[in-house]
Amino acid sequence: MALSLLGLCSSNPLLSSATLLNTHPRLPLRHRFRCNVVEPLKFDNGKPYFPLLTTDPAFPTFLSPNSHFQSDANKNDTRLRIFSGTANPALAQEIACYMGLELGKIKIKRFADGEIYVQLQESVRGCDVYLVQPTCPPANENLMELLIMIDACRRASAKNITAVIPYFGYARADRKTQGRESIAAKLVANLITEAGANRVLACDLHSGQSMGYFDIPVDHVYGQPVILDYLASKTICSDDLVVVSPDVGGVARARAFAKKLSDAPLAIVDKRRHGHNVAEVMNLIGDVKGKVAVMVDDMIDTAGTIAKGAALLHQEGAREVYACSTHAVFSPPAIERLSSGLFQEVIITNTIPVLEQNYFPQLTVLSVANLLGETIWRVHDDCSGGFEPYSTLGID
Repeated sequence: MALSLLGLCSSNPLLSSATLLNTHPRLPLRHRFRCNVVEPLKFDNGKPYFPLLTTDPAFPTFLSPNSHFQSDANKNDTRLRIFSGTANPALAQEIACYMGLELGKIKIKRFADGEIYVQLQESVRGCDVYLVQPTCPPANENLMELLIMIDACRRASAKNITAVIPYFGYARADRKTQGRESIAAKLVANLITEAGANRVLACDLHSGQSMGYFDIPVDHVYGQPVILDYLASKTICSDDLVVVSPDVGGVARARAFAKKLSDAPLAIVDKRRHGHNVAEVMNLIGDVKGKVAVMVDDMIDTAGTIAKGAALLHQEGAREVYACSTHAVFSPPAIERLSSGLFQEVIITNTIPVLEQNYFPQLTVLSVANLLGETIWRVHDDCSGGFEPYSTLGID
């Protein structure tokens, strides 16, 4: 008998706990309130997602803000400060809203010659400081801003400084594929460490070895539960599902994703890359005929790999194709490729802000604010994520 993903969600610990990362759709309006985000956007499907927090006793307590709001020690904890850079202030505001805190006051400006100026507008002496700043495009500007923010906190005598980097730029330069190349991921890790960071919190690094480039602790969390939960809500028949890796390097990621989706079958797109941001699809390993194909990757940059893979899946008889990715870099011509009709839906998260002119009807943006907010609480409280119900957070 075919089982729906929704039924599987209730029996799968990862999916059931992940459900609480997103809004409960059936809660009465009187039990909801909205975050006042820095840049509120106006759409539901195809637009960034606002988490609605609840006080309903029937709502499970995992990842619920009430677990911290009810603690006077945490609610009034003046030793925890969250500051946002200019890269993704809306996500930082959602994180602070989930935690019941206000963003710290910080002044960031650029001089006429492009130099960056940072000044904290409140004392952080002896505080645990969390700086939310993805190093997304423009990567060099946002990276430099993060380094200067870390330096400002260090010189202001912060006790601990954690760089919260939802998207870690330069992560793809993690090894030498040819002679005389740099390993920029290691260089960036050294810069963050030398600037004065005591810890890094990152989401879905391009490769696991990047954690080893840091000489400070790294908490690596995964956006996978958020996307899995959304797919579970679509109640696709598990017998019709196949998870597709867009390249051989993503097989481990796709296999782990498929295991959570009722151990769905796996297919692999074999490609030959002829240059940076240029890919050519060669072959498909696996059967997708008449099935709903879910392509899984950690990021979508120019969308060349995933678009050519989707075209191949349609040629091989796939009924529908979904694209799932944590990081939406969306370098041109990604929007044209993704909105060309190849995909039933493109599912991403808000680790990188998406410009409003880049929205298209098939785009769905999920929030990782609750995931990052809960991780910050547990790091601040010196707690581990190694036991239920926190084991799905990926915190060591």
